[in-house]
Amino acid sequence: METAYDWITLALFAGLIVLFLERSSKEEPTDHLWQYLVPSVGCALANYAGNHGQTLVAIVIILGVIGYIHVVLKPSDLWSKR
Repeated sequence: METAYDWITLALFAGLIVLFLERSSKEEPTDHLWQYLVPSVGCALANYAGNHGQTLVAIVIILGVIGYIHVVLKPSDLWSKR
């Protein structure tokens, strides 16, 4: 845990874990496990790229992961239904 990429990707991954656990605890889960694989691998790739001096690539991947989470997984649906 030395770089900002470590912390940012860890925070994104932790958020994915919480979202997955919240949604999988429903009686009829609507999400599939493979939907979480894409942003998880994206976090790993962004961390790797950032730690190896490819700042622009890491930022683009992180923004892509955030976009994917927002569009496909729709975490805001959790707050609107409460």
